[in-house]
Amino acid sequence: MVRMPPIAESATLSTTSRRSAAPAWLVMLLVCAGQFLVVLDVSVVNVALPAVRTGLGLSELGLQWIVNAYVITFAGFMLLGGRAADLFGRKRIFVLGLALFTVASLGGGLAQQPWQLIAARTVQGVGAAVLSPATLTILTTSFPAGPARTRAIATWTAVGAGGGAVGGLVGGVLTEYLSWRWVLLINVPVGALVLTGAVLWLTESRQGAARRLDVPGALLVTGGLGLVAYGIVQTETDGWASASALLPLAAGLVVIAAFLAVEARAKAPLMPLGLFRLRPVSSANAAMVLAGAAMFSMWYFLSLYVQNVLDYKPLQAGLSFIPHSLSIVLGSKIGPRLMNRLGAKTLAVTGAVISASGMVWQGTMDVNGTYLGTILGPGILMALGAGLTATPVAAIATSGADPADQGLVSGLINTSRQMGGALGLSILSTVAASRIEAGHGAKAALAEGYGLAFQVGSGVLLASILLMLLALPRRRADVANG
Repeated sequence: MVRMPPIAESATLSTTSRRSAAPAWLVMLLVCAGQFLVVLDVSVVNVALPAVRTGLGLSELGLQWIVNAYVITFAGFMLLGGRAADLFGRKRIFVLGLALFTVASLGGGLAQQPWQLIAARTVQGVGAAVLSPATLTILTTSFPAGPARTRAIATWTAVGAGGGAVGGLVGGVLTEYLSWRWVLLINVPVGALVLTGAVLWLTESRQGAARRLDVPGALLVTGGLGLVAYGIVQTETDGWASASALLPLAAGLVVIAAFLAVEARAKAPLMPLGLFRLRPVSSANAAMVLAGAAMFSMWYFLSLYVQNVLDYKPLQAGLSFIPHSLSIVLGSKIGPRLMNRLGAKTLAVTGAVISASGMVWQGTMDVNGTYLGTILGPGILMALGAGLTATPVAAIATSGADPADQGLVSGLINTSRQMGGALGLSILSTVAASRIEAGHGAKAALAEGYGLAFQVGSGVLLASILLMLLALPRRRADVANG
């Protein structure tokens, strides 16, 4: 799930914004609509994936790039988007990000070749990364500190959770009754309407102090992550020793090393490396990368399993995930309360254990699976555990940083989740495809491949649990940051 990007600490309203201000409810409606679109597009395509594969002739491995192209660029540019909003103006960046997102949605919906759809999803991710931080900073600068701002942020968070929760259902309805293309095309009229409202009624604000924009850092981390993911995917068809796998893997690692070198010398780095000297920050981000690598792929493989193996229609698939969606929302909602009783570390480990048990159970899926026996129980456990884990890990990360760095560290933990998810999807897709290929693509082989992905994912999540137990600090004061 997409969580809260960095929050600006101070803002200076422009002369124009002081002259006129839209009603608070209208500001809330516009920015929450923008955030809803961003979060929705992380999950809405999952149910449409089998139809996309049929329509464009994608391979089993090529299919995961429909998801990863969006997630990688979203993760790589999110911190940059937050800083751009501070520097150039929140309204301006909101409008730019939404326009880019809407145009890319149109391009993806009209794509005739796989590369065109993947390119559109890449641009969509950039637009989302620019748009999402601006939605929250507009709220924090439009509502005074206190109960009004707290209610605004709570509404924003709930809308984001709702976007992730209903993504499967929306994707199922659109795919079954219109076309897979409409999971992208639906963004166009909605985006155009919100864009018009933003231009007419939002007021401009920007950070008082000038800040540099670390564009090289964003490009390097995104490019490095993409190359590593591509290299992992190539290992399935060509093997780990092949040049087609080793070259992009090596190039990706070199680019990531260049990113670290740039960040170490930059005056205003995208990712201040000094923060990782703090044990809570470094351990929580490492745990989140591993947890994200395991948990993110759940919806992807379940969508493929229920449609390709159990022959669910898209709408049936979307409806079948409603309990999962409710479970992850429930976990996110009760997490802060449980932290007060258990402590952040204990809750994080407990949530991850619950999710891992669901993955082990889900890994037993076969060609004769049923909804009650194969999908519902393990899905609820995986989703509930994911919801319980995210908040305490983020709370521990922010507990180790100075107040001035809270927003940045919050953005880092979200970036770690998305980057871990992107790499995890590449690895698990490769694992599943190798088993499917060995079984010549029969339904039984598909079930075995998807089940193996969950089994390997449970192993990755167990590694995250071990890291949490050994490295996360145990301080009940951490909950104050939740």
